[in-house]
Amino acid sequence: MQGTVTMYSTTWCGYCRRLKSQMEREGIAYTEINIEQDPESAAFVEKVNGGNQLVPTVLFPDGSALPNPSLAQVKAALAG
Repeated sequence: MQGTVTMYSTTWCGYCRRLKSQMEREGIAYTEINIEQDPESAAFVEKVNGGNQLVPTVLFPDGSALPNPSLAQVKAALAG
């Protein structure tokens, strides 16, 4: 699997913690950005999710983004 994904998250998000541990177990590298500490990334998350701050939102190397994806969806997006 090529590239690194970016996960937009918050500290209190249980879904974020679960997806992070699943991706780590699968060896999928990611960069995490806390949208509560970065207004620009919060605006990006809102833009790709119809105005909602949905976390986790995962941004893929091809520029696509998925809100609250399953591990299978992350793997499929990375497989192209």
